[in-house]
Amino acid sequence: MSWIQKLYETYEQCAGAPQFSNNPLQPIGHTTQQAHLEIVIDSHGNFSRANVLTKADQTTLVPCTEESGGRSGKKPVNHPLCDKLQYIAADYVQFGGKVTPGFAQDASEPHRNFLATLSAWAASPNYHPKLSAILQYVQKGSVIRDLVDEQILLLDTQGKLLKEWDGDKKNAPPIFKIMANGQSQENAFVRWRVQMPGDPKTGTWDDPELIDAWIRHYASRQQKIGLCLVAGEEVVLAAQHPAKLRNGADKAKLISSNDTNGYTFRGRFMGADQACGVGFEITQKAHKALQWLIVRQGFRNGEQVIIAWDVGGKEVPDPVKNSADLFGIDVGEVEATAQYQGDVGQAFANRLNNRIRGYRAKLGATDDIVVMALDSATLGRMAITYYRELTGSEFLDRVEAWHEAGAWPQNYSKELKFVGVPSPKDIAEAAFGRRLDEKLRKATVERLLPCIIDGQLMPRDLVESSVRRVANRQGFERWEWEKNLGIACALFKGYYKERSYRMALETNRTTRDYLYGRLLAVAENFEGRALYIAKEKRDTSAAKLMQRFADHPYSTWRTIELALPPYKTRLRSKRPVFLREMETLIDEIVNTFQGRDFTNDARLTGEFLLGYHCQRQAMRPPTETENAGEPNETKEGE
Repeated sequence: MSWIQKLYETYEQCAGAPQFSNNPLQPIGHTTQQAHLEIVIDSHGNFSRANVLTKADQTTLVPCTEESGGRSGKKPVNHPLCDKLQYIAADYVQFGGKVTPGFAQDASEPHRNFLATLSAWAASPNYHPKLSAILQYVQKGSVIRDLVDEQILLLDTQGKLLKEWDGDKKNAPPIFKIMANGQSQENAFVRWRVQMPGDPKTGTWDDPELIDAWIRHYASRQQKIGLCLVAGEEVVLAAQHPAKLRNGADKAKLISSNDTNGYTFRGRFMGADQACGVGFEITQKAHKALQWLIVRQGFRNGEQVIIAWDVGGKEVPDPVKNSADLFGIDVGEVEATAQYQGDVGQAFANRLNNRIRGYRAKLGATDDIVVMALDSATLGRMAITYYRELTGSEFLDRVEAWHEAGAWPQNYSKELKFVGVPSPKDIAEAAFGRRLDEKLRKATVERLLPCIIDGQLMPRDLVESSVRRVANRQGFERWEWEKNLGIACALFKGYYKERSYRMALETNRTTRDYLYGRLLAVAENFEGRALYIAKEKRDTSAAKLMQRFADHPYSTWRTIELALPPYKTRLRSKRPVFLREMETLIDEIVNTFQGRDFTNDARLTGEFLLGYHCQRQAMRPPTETENAGEPNETKEGE
């Protein structure tokens, strides 16, 4: 129950805090609904007007019970104040409205239940004047008639509520435009405005006195007392736990025990509360805090949600963002250091340290940080798939280590170039393709969380898969291949942290795979310049043979080298200085191989991509005045 305790503490510390005034936590005993209609009445319960809400104004805070907050099934329980037409309108059936199938035998039951709930609240010590006005109006039984007279709802030729709009959708009445998923106007949700003398807050959803009145009233009606396993004391227990954690239509719950006929209790307990009892106030506040955190700072990947937060509400870095999104790394950093004069890693490390130092100034070393991942396998059940509690210093150290270990120049597009690590979502796409299955994407992101938060080693299969896909460059569009190249290099560098790869060309690194990667980059640049001179737009032999080169470097290099003489002839007359430099560079690289490494035809590891990428970047600046202004054929993003 540690997660409930942390969420409860978060609610207690953040509710009412001035820094969250623009995005406050919801009060307990309330939920949000997408309202479609707004009815305005006076203090005596007389109808004034009504209007259809815009999409931007639909989200409405409404009082709810435990049952209505997560309602489902054949007989959904009504909310106590604002609800759909079948609950608030006594003349709903008279105008042809269809109730939920569970109420078919007694179509007036939904309205009677709503009246009973509202009347009990209005008659309690936690009374509010607006309740009396709403109750008086509802008891008149003219809700549908008033909405029809206002031309908010439409009738068919039989005098019944129009089921659907058959005309031009562009000219459809507002009520049909606002209803989602092709729903009928019968499903419209209604909220109230009550115009009280001297009261500027006419909406029931933004009146703090009315909100507090419902909380007190609902708490006074709770009678289920038992041991709360979170608080460790006898309190009012929750009968049901909130849903709508990820969005307003989310029915999945973290705690549920409605299966009394199946295997829920396994014969060990007489009732669900014997297995696990949670206080009503604690579960309400914990779930409200979770909803608030997900909306405010949650990472969404389909049905999967990942959140990291400080219990005191302080800002923390999002562990699943890439370096550019997380630290705001300037695009200019890449452009300024792309010449590889020195190690670009040093510039990134300095900037990373400065950003982390900024977070340390706000977060205390012992502050409570929680990282949680949620996902649901079915519509009604949700699970915590990952959970960690850390101190502020531990969390920042691990985020910093993740971004430092895998940092590499990334080329996502012409507009987005940065130095750093990719996001887990991008890593999944680099390893398995952009069109990977949603389940595989979520599973991959989940596998990477321990690497970021716990400091575990990167899964080797992800590293190897990304390297293999980049080597087979013929299956990519140019921009996608450039993006995946940077990601593959970052993964390989992060996996082999002990090798201390730099983000600049290492001319003193004599490993076979690194040198072969350099050779491939030189050959590609060699042929690319010759093709540019001839104004030919096609892939170079090095690019076409990259997959084969990765599998059999020595034999493939011979094929590539034998294809170069025609291009040498062309360069000898047009770019003699460039030709001499490239021939000299090839000789230097070949002479750097140790022993029989050059003639070894065994498969290359991902290290060859690092050598290829660094050598290609190192050759990017023009080497002679005669080449000034001439585009580089291997320029990223083109």
